[in-house]
Amino acid sequence: MKFLDQAKVFLRSGNGGPGALSFRREKFIEFGGPNGGDGGRGGSVIVECVEGLNTLIDYRYQQHFKAKSGGHGMGRDRTGAAATDIILKVPVGTQVFEEDNETLIADLTEVGQRIVLCKGGDGGRGNAAFKTATNRAPRKIEPGWPGEERWIWLRLKLIADVGLVGLPNAGKSTFLSVTSRARPKIADYPFTTLVPQLGVVAVGEREFVLADIPGLIEGASEGVGLGHRFLGHVERCRVLLHLIDATEEDVMGSYETIRRELAAYDEGLAKKPEIIALNKMDSVNEEELEEKVNAIKNASGKPVHVISAVIGENVEPLLFALLKIVDESKAEEKAEQEAEEKLLAGEEPTTWRP
Repeated sequence: MKFLDQAKVFLRSGNGGPGALSFRREKFIEFGGPNGGDGGRGGSVIVECVEGLNTLIDYRYQQHFKAKSGGHGMGRDRTGAAATDIILKVPVGTQVFEEDNETLIADLTEVGQRIVLCKGGDGGRGNAAFKTATNRAPRKIEPGWPGEERWIWLRLKLIADVGLVGLPNAGKSTFLSVTSRARPKIADYPFTTLVPQLGVVAVGEREFVLADIPGLIEGASEGVGLGHRFLGHVERCRVLLHLIDATEEDVMGSYETIRRELAAYDEGLAKKPEIIALNKMDSVNEEELEEKVNAIKNASGKPVHVISAVIGENVEPLLFALLKIVDESKAEEKAEQEAEEKLLAGEEPTTWRP
């Protein structure tokens, strides 16, 4: 299945059905009176977050969604049929924007969330609704209320626990294929990965979701290369795994390039927890490897994991380190939700401590 993380679609809800102009005409009933029913409600357009999807490819082939109008009112006080709503199913992590692609309408982060984007028009009243003590035979009816229409943008930001970032050819796809059942394209040239890839990584009896983001280059935050389009996919990650190619002559330059692009795109992204891993340790001699590890440690002030994704060397300790940060992040998020619930209930919240 192809990956699509952005789509522009046109929505239009249905008009309400018009009311009916009708009178009761039966034998032996001299003054039957009005009995025209109301029109039916037009169909609405709803966006719903569902599980089992990880792309917006369905909206690549259909961009127009128009709900039907409500049914006409009928005699004998019969209300017209309401039209069926149109439901656009989107994956978890989908954001809905106005036509300007900047104004956020909704951020769907949980399965079951839904929002009505275009409400169907109400049905018009039939002449039975206008009967009064002084107007026993009204001939007035209402047309249905018109529906709504608008253009919107759907933008997907993958929800993963760990975001895998690094320069092209750092070995990200290899790492993903070794640690999960994902089968990304792997080759010995840059930009092998053109779209984000997701994989479920098993660590002991636990699991977490890993997202492989296409290789970033200098100027990515300004749209160079694959641009900042895919940088948005790491915004929701709990921790970043920064993979660096040990065969690069200037490993410090590689590290700083990615850090600059993350900060330029979003300061919050640059402040996320980060684990640094120097990949392809089997391709460099021990002395050179030690020099490069020390250089990154001194510049970043963080520990550096030395691994080889191809042969699986030192990969398991790295996965446990990632899982630890993921667990801490989830615990902190849960504590914040509980504190918010207590605050709403009028209780004194307790402070979470890791």
